[in-house]
Amino acid sequence: MRPLITAAGLLLVWELLVRLTGLPVYILPPPSSVAVVMVERFGLLLGEAAWTASEMLLGLLLGLLLGASLAIALAASAAWRRWALPVVIVSQAIPVIAVAPLLVVWLGYGMASKVAMAALVIFFPVASALYDGLRRTDPGWVDLARTMDAAPRAILLQIRLPAALPAFASGARIAAAVAPIGAVIGEWVGASAGLGYLMTQSLARGQTPLAFAALVLLCLLGLALYYATDWAGRRLVPWQPSQGD
Repeated sequence: MRPLITAAGLLLVWELLVRLTGLPVYILPPPSSVAVVMVERFGLLLGEAAWTASEMLLGLLLGLLLGASLAIALAASAAWRRWALPVVIVSQAIPVIAVAPLLVVWLGYGMASKVAMAALVIFFPVASALYDGLRRTDPGWVDLARTMDAAPRAILLQIRLPAALPAFASGARIAAAVAPIGAVIGEWVGASAGLGYLMTQSLARGQTPLAFAALVLLCLLGLALYYATDWAGRRLVPWQPSQGD
């Protein structure tokens, strides 16, 4: 109940602030106006939210797949690691928002460029977390497997990878939290649908309450994706204690 009470208190303060200061609606709409718009334009908001949710989910899945694949490749081959790791690190120095216009030019204004943008944001946290987990496998387990003549591939897949799953789950949670960033940045740069597109169009027309309504739905989508990923992560590593334990 505490998060709900906190949210209700913040909304009340927001409402009173707007009412007492007399701020114009196009500058800062009160929560009551945003709620009215959410009811009146529910169909429009739901359609745009479904589009953005698809971009976020596909981007998350693609980012998890690419990040996990790279981490396993780096851990499996020292030669590949020496060449690829510096390139991956240097690539993260490029601002993500600077790549968004290029993705729109290459992949178009449709969903593909937004999915690629979300995957690009997600890719590095997942790869970094899983690679770190693979490196931190208990040396005793690896030494025991080697004394039993286990092949390097078997050690990687049957010992190091399961041991790194908690780190992968943590990286997936971070990825779920940043997935909306990639999708919305792509929609801001160039799109024909989505909550980010709706926000830019609404602000350009002075429809600030509608933009806030889209922002509220975007926050709800992000929370839903995070908790779904957290639930899946806890099912993936049931032996790891949860935060409340």
